[in-house]
Amino acid sequence: MKLSLKKSFTLLIFPIVALIAILCIAVFPSIRNIWSDWGVIVFFLIVSAICIGSLIFFYRKTIRPVLKLKTATSKIGDGDLDAGLNISSENEHGELAQSFNRMTKTLKISRDELESVVRKRTLELTITNEKLLQEISERKRAEEQLQYDAFHDSLTGLPNRALFMDRLAHLLILSKRRLNHPFAVLFLDVDRFKIINDSLGHTVGDQLLIAIGQRLLSSLKPGDTVARFGGDEFAILLEDISDLNNILNVAERIQMEICKPFNMNNFEIFTTASIGLAMNSTDYENPEQILRDADIAMYQAKAKGKSCAVVFEKGMHTMAVELLKLETDLRKAVERNEFVVYYQPVVSSIANCVIGYEALVRWKHPERGLLYPGDFIHIAEETGLIVFIDRFVLREACSQMSKWQRQFPQSALKFISVNISNKQFLQPDLVEYVTGVINETNIDKKSLKIEITENVIIENPEALIEIFSQLRNIGIQLYIDDFGTGYSSLSYLHRLPIDGIKIDRSFIQRIGNKGENHEIIKTIMLLAQDMNVDVIAEGIETENQLASIKTLKCDYWQGFLFFKPVDSEHAEALIKTAPNTNKPADYNLHSQQKKSIISDIASDV
Repeated sequence: MKLSLKKSFTLLIFPIVALIAILCIAVFPSIRNIWSDWGVIVFFLIVSAICIGSLIFFYRKTIRPVLKLKTATSKIGDGDLDAGLNISSENEHGELAQSFNRMTKTLKISRDELESVVRKRTLELTITNEKLLQEISERKRAEEQLQYDAFHDSLTGLPNRALFMDRLAHLLILSKRRLNHPFAVLFLDVDRFKIINDSLGHTVGDQLLIAIGQRLLSSLKPGDTVARFGGDEFAILLEDISDLNNILNVAERIQMEICKPFNMNNFEIFTTASIGLAMNSTDYENPEQILRDADIAMYQAKAKGKSCAVVFEKGMHTMAVELLKLETDLRKAVERNEFVVYYQPVVSSIANCVIGYEALVRWKHPERGLLYPGDFIHIAEETGLIVFIDRFVLREACSQMSKWQRQFPQSALKFISVNISNKQFLQPDLVEYVTGVINETNIDKKSLKIEITENVIIENPEALIEIFSQLRNIGIQLYIDDFGTGYSSLSYLHRLPIDGIKIDRSFIQRIGNKGENHEIIKTIMLLAQDMNVDVIAEGIETENQLASIKTLKCDYWQGFLFFKPVDSEHAEALIKTAPNTNKPADYNLHSQQKKSIISDIASDV
């Protein structure tokens, strides 16, 4: 390469020398005079030919390859690696061209390899990007699903409590800004849903809840909200309600829809709903308050016999607070053992004397004084505390009766009755516990009577028959309390191993002067005679009621006409005044002497 360039530049010496000579001839006349005119012309032509040939040779050997190299380099710079350098290989310029072409080829190969790598990487990035977009899309769907699940019930698809409370809070704020934006909250509970669940199964129960949700939606106008709070509880938010009558119309429409039969797995199911209503007012500061009041009203509807709607009133909240406090006090009463047992005498219609007692619980409240069962038993049943109270009364009554049996072996006292709640019969260790109490107190087994309300027979008759049989095998007498109010099946009644029934006080109290309910009581007496069981008429408060009962040959009497419930001390005093089994049965409860004794005892109660 260097040699070729030297030759090229050497060739330039000839035209340069010729040009210098021409310049000298032209500048210096003395030199020009030496040559003839034709010599000068010939010399000039020769020199011109040499110059032109040298320049052409220089262009071909030096300038043209450089231009080709520049052009090829420019094309390569533009990315055209197919642009080669076409120069003769007779000299170093050819070698340069070959080297350049080899370099170009190498660059092309490198470019192709790079492009292949780039294409591969681009494909990988494209696939990765698609996967990333898919993951982002799936995550977005998952987030949307999570958000949906967070605010909707998984079973019915309805809004849940969180979404309902959010909408309720929004409406509450809106109503405070605009006084003409009323709304109302309905709290709905399906009646007898537990029975449906237990009898037909949870699958049918779930289907029923879904169907109820759809009927609720169909009963409302667009914009209203129906939410499921869990279990069989639903909440409804009514917007743009004009007045209370409008709300009651909606509640009535809902009741009518739910009362229609549901067809579930070839079962035709009928149910109702208890509804509590609460209207918006300026007194509410947060959504929990208005929902609380609607819930309180719903429980009032339950207490009224279910299948109805109740509008919240301020007094209901006060009552609910009192019930909550009473429940708290009741739990403390269990811990502090604040309960006592009172005894109401049962009179024999034949011996005309006290022949037994019914054990009744009382609560010595530290602030409210002595409370009767009607004040707290319903709360005890709801909270399950009734199990403790029942067992306390059973133990106390058996212990007291055992004491009286030892102290007055010749008295006319034959039995003591103890009430057992429905929840107590659900306890698996009931028979075992009763047996333990009998053995611990050493009471005569035959002197213990256990009373249970007629409603238990309806709820679980087969299980009741088995438990009754076990208790009967121990030697305990069994009575059905409040007979005639529970609509029990006579087929089950005949199968129960019972010793007696107690006519409900509601029949006795409605006898009246005209003898109302006399035929009903007579029918019950005939049924008892057919079953060969004893009958106790409770709730006798007037002479007229007693006179009517006497005509029916009832075995035992009980009521305020004879005695009110008394504590153990006064009950013991009555035993002392009663005749013993070794004396004639001429004991007259209505004699003036006995009346004075009874009056003295009753005055202390």
